[in-house]
Amino acid sequence: MVSLARRPLSAAVPAGNLLGIHLFRCPDAVGIVAKLSECIASRGGNIHSVDVFVPDDKPVFYSRSEFTYNPRLWPRHELHKDFLNLSRCFNAQTSTVRVPDLDPKYNISILASKQDHCLFDLLYRWQEGRLPVHINCVISNHDRPQDNHVRRFLQRHGIPYHYLPTAPANKREKEILELIQGTDFVVLARYMQILSENLLKAYGKDIINIHHGLLPSFKGGNPSRQAFSAGVKLIGATSHFVTPELDAGPIIEQMVERVSHRDTLQSFVVKSENLEKQCLAEAIKSYCELRVLPYELRKTVVF
Repeated sequence: MVSLARRPLSAAVPAGNLLGIHLFRCPDAVGIVAKLSECIASRGGNIHSVDVFVPDDKPVFYSRSEFTYNPRLWPRHELHKDFLNLSRCFNAQTSTVRVPDLDPKYNISILASKQDHCLFDLLYRWQEGRLPVHINCVISNHDRPQDNHVRRFLQRHGIPYHYLPTAPANKREKEILELIQGTDFVVLARYMQILSENLLKAYGKDIINIHHGLLPSFKGGNPSRQAFSAGVKLIGATSHFVTPELDAGPIIEQMVERVSHRDTLQSFVVKSENLEKQCLAEAIKSYCELRVLPYELRKTVVF
């Protein structure tokens, strides 16, 4: 499998201190890093890592910083105020600061259809504490019986399950919109319905999708069987933001794996589904760790 591993969050945080993360995008100028360092150091904080990117053809500054600080010396509301002043100083388009141990977890809803592999993988990672999110609800256009393993898991953990059957003339978007209001972002875990531009505008926040990397070569039903029959040598998965243009939103994460003539259809599908699970989980993790910034119209910077 080919994938660029992200650096883990700083592990060595001194006793009594907390880890902070700052994501920044502004017009490029002299002294941004110096001001950022001064902002943190003046409050007794210590920078652990800084990632910076400035495109060759555009004067735009992108950065992500991890720092430790003492909350007694730098209260959360003062921290927010200081970074707000920094953003005003440089006319920043994005300036987000997060303290994972203090701030509420991201509130999300998950939409899924019949296939369970991505949905259940996310639920399992959430249960293990590996995703810093609160799952508001699961919405599906596929009815699962009460004794289904997904339904049992959701009932055990008190997560509502909403069955909203769809039809070509009624995608149930009004009900979906009501259910996802108040969430920080939405995840499509193999939800096989196209969300309308009206819903995207009304929701107004990020929606993360996953699809197999076989597109656009093998469209329609059973793409894995089509690709298997064609004898492809590489399979993949892509996680991206949802936009009005189908499967064309800015890419967050991609993964690929080699397959061969030795693979059966079953092993081929298993590899493909495993890639989808890993790719979606990594995209969500990167998003929650403030690693993702929009870059140009259809690209992202992922630190």
